[in-house]
Amino acid sequence: MFENLSERLERSFKILKGEGRITEVNVAETLKDVRKALLDADVNYKVAKSFTDTVKNKAIGQNVLTSIRPSQLMIKIVHDELTTLMGGQTADINYEGHPAVILMSGLQGSGKTTFSSKLANFLKKKKNRSPLLVACDVYRPAAIDQLKVLGEQIEVPVYSEPENKNPVEIALNAIKEAKHKGYNLVIIDTAGRLAIDEAMMQEIAAIKEAVNPTETLFVVDSMTGQDAVNTAKEFNDRLDFTGVILTKLDGDTRGGAALSIRTVVDKPIKFIGTGEKMEAIDQFHPNRMADRILGMGDVVSLVERAQEQFDEEEAKKLQRKMARNQFDFNDFLKQIEQIKKMGNIKDLMAMIPGVGKAIKDLDIDDNAFKSVEAIIRSMTPKERANPDIINQSRRERIARGSGTNIQEVNRLMKQFEQIRKVMKNVAGNKMGNLMSRFKM
Repeated sequence: MFENLSERLERSFKILKGEGRITEVNVAETLKDVRKALLDADVNYKVAKSFTDTVKNKAIGQNVLTSIRPSQLMIKIVHDELTTLMGGQTADINYEGHPAVILMSGLQGSGKTTFSSKLANFLKKKKNRSPLLVACDVYRPAAIDQLKVLGEQIEVPVYSEPENKNPVEIALNAIKEAKHKGYNLVIIDTAGRLAIDEAMMQEIAAIKEAVNPTETLFVVDSMTGQDAVNTAKEFNDRLDFTGVILTKLDGDTRGGAALSIRTVVDKPIKFIGTGEKMEAIDQFHPNRMADRILGMGDVVSLVERAQEQFDEEEAKKLQRKMARNQFDFNDFLKQIEQIKKMGNIKDLMAMIPGVGKAIKDLDIDDNAFKSVEAIIRSMTPKERANPDIINQSRRERIARGSGTNIQEVNRLMKQFEQIRKVMKNVAGNKMGNLMSRFKM
């Protein structure tokens, strides 16, 4: 995500020369290159021009402190303006209403049905809501079945009327069902089309008028670039939606939609999709996205994802085991599973400042842990709990059972021992520091 834009912007800032002040002369070439970088990222032309004009006006005449370079000051100004361009503040979901009703809109193929389920899962787990998914796509083959399968995965009920072809009636009946059974949130998945047409617009407008939703969200595939912005404008003109959801931001996208939509439709981006899993959804934070675009990483989001998988009691048990050098392959397997739940490996690494640039050309497979897991799962329960008993003959048997070779098993055993030593030292130091507080 944004790799090309980040690289181009970094090159642009290196152009900036001079000391003492940023002037129209020494900033002109930099901003020319910044504008090209934005246009190459599929940012709307008017948005790109307005952005660079604003940066220029704020930059010219700025005194450069002796402790920083002109390029560093320019990065700060660009960062602030990128944050403003994408909305400035994080936009929350409106939960008013009994139940609150979220109406999903968008073109077919934008990921609307999948994201409806992701959103239900997110709001259930993080906001303690009790959601009901509603299948109002009465045209697409298997649309109802798809929503039901996804609903089962996240343990959220799905309301549907397979024989009813009137989506307005289905939506109204679903809200009655939610009130009757005590669900405090209704998420309505509507039909899409391959292109905008009058029938689709009239239908979703009728649903909106009938249910009076607290939120009308427009789901758009960020891979479609500038077309996504044009589609958003047409939907907004008809529906006056309250927020935007960008899907497929984990793909090879240039990011123009994320940078242009807020300005063109004047509606906030509320969520982004970052992968295929049900957990691959993030609230959109303009300042964090600006950090990532400028190669500064996104440690806050990385920590938040880690905390979602964090169990305080389990962590205390693990620390005690580490301090006693009892960390075993069962613990190791649990840690791998937690990392995998956090999302795409390359995306996670890119959140660490300075790492994104280093790994941009690396092909990091999400199945990188596959052989490690196969080796561990080929061990007996006794071997997992007591790694020290794994001798050469056991290693050979594990290699055969896991479909790997003896070299891979030996490599894992060596890496595991190194990890165990580091963990023992870290845990021991923490326990020592803790005990020292109680000494007189």
